[in-house]
Amino acid sequence: MITVAIPNSPVFSPSSRVTSSIYCKSSPESLVLTHSPSSSFSSPSPAFKFRLQKPLPPASGLVRDSNDGGPSTSPTLSKRKRPTKLAIPVAPFSFSGRGTPPATTVEDRWKEVEVDGDGYSVYCKRGKRDAMEDRFKAVVEFNGQHKQAFFGVFDGHGGWKAAEFAAENLDKNILNEVEKRGEIEIIEAIKQGYMNTDSEFLDQDHRGGSCCLTAIIRDSNLVVSNAGDCRAVVSSGGVAMSLTTDHRPSRPEEKLRIESLGGYVYCSHGVPRVLGSLAVSRGIGDRTLKQWITSEPETKILKIVPEFEFMIMASDGLWDKVGNQEAIDLARPFCVGNDKLEPLLACKKLIELSASRGSNDDASVIIVQLQRFCS
Repeated sequence: MITVAIPNSPVFSPSSRVTSSIYCKSSPESLVLTHSPSSSFSSPSPAFKFRLQKPLPPASGLVRDSNDGGPSTSPTLSKRKRPTKLAIPVAPFSFSGRGTPPATTVEDRWKEVEVDGDGYSVYCKRGKRDAMEDRFKAVVEFNGQHKQAFFGVFDGHGGWKAAEFAAENLDKNILNEVEKRGEIEIIEAIKQGYMNTDSEFLDQDHRGGSCCLTAIIRDSNLVVSNAGDCRAVVSSGGVAMSLTTDHRPSRPEEKLRIESLGGYVYCSHGVPRVLGSLAVSRGIGDRTLKQWITSEPETKILKIVPEFEFMIMASDGLWDKVGNQEAIDLARPFCVGNDKLEPLLACKKLIELSASRGSNDDASVIIVQLQRFCS
């Protein structure tokens, strides 16, 4: 409850005391409404003032009396009975940096996500952004087959909509292309699935974009594709083996491709960026840079051999602070050789390590137990 008193008002009773942090000061020329932060607010806000200009007195010096409807020759206001002080109920609120409380939105559920699934574990944690921009997808028994699976990590930029769109649609688009083209053209089918997803997202007229990393397991084969800087690493007998290469403008072949299309790579804040703007060179979305940001993925196919223990798929919120071998070394004790395996705990510890080294980025990690999907 906040009580407001305004001196010399015919509506509110005068008071020399203020019962909240919102109060008024009168002056001959104006009213000054001052707000000072109160301890009851959930977040601090700097004090602010609104100056409200008081109306000028009548030019004739006459004031109409409310009792007789006629003019009064008195140079002062007619006396009225003071009404009771009004107590105005106000709902609890807090001030954000923009002066309004942040709205609760659906992406709040992505602040921290953990999944312990059949042959895989996922842990996602929001960084310092207002909204989590990472998404993931995990489908076991992909296309109705027990030993088939689809996994994806999607790292959005400029918002979460592109990442969410890819998570909801990319696996279906790839499967549609595989069914049309057959297994023998799976690399081309995946490429077309990525590009169809990109085209469909651009038709939505949304801003932003997303890096994409996908892994399909079929017939003991591992098919890994990426567009952007999410990364997949396999533990082969405890040795880290990277399955992807980050798509960044600093890569010589990426820089050459961008420049051949009339673009350029400019280093901003110490980071090479496409047209000085975007720090990745492939992904879906990014309408304003689409001429240079391709959605075409790079794909690698491997046979899952007994030495392949597990695979780590993660967004750059992990890889910017943790090396490939370091990640395998940390995760392996939780994923191999124990009666009680705890891959979900390994996912958490990887993100904790990244955060302890100063990462403020969103981070998502999937660990896949590869032998679960071998025949």
